[in-house]
Amino acid sequence: MNKSLTNNYLKTRIMNKTDLIDAMAENAGISKAAAKKALESFLENVEKSLKKGDRVSLVGFGSWSVSKRAAREGRNPQTGKTIKIGAKNVVKFKAGADLQKAVN
Repeated sequence: MNKSLTNNYLKTRIMNKTDLIDAMAENAGISKAAAKKALESFLENVEKSLKKGDRVSLVGFGSWSVSKRAAREGRNPQTGKTIKIGAKNVVKFKAGADLQKAVN
């Protein structure tokens, strides 16, 4: 990684789950326990919907969906040998217009 990319990466703040719970509690005027319960419920319901193959959409914020990635051949970067990569489901997130506008 070049030096400028490293410096930019180190300056980036990462909001973790605890930080998000704290912010939710403060913004909503609720306890941290209530905010934690609400966040965990949200995450659980998104996960359940995606497992069923449903799409989850929050208008303006974005949407999550599951797509199937076909099996394919790849290469081990250390040895150069061909390897088989199995098929799997992958979660995709597409930002909504309002979120896109907010970060630009």
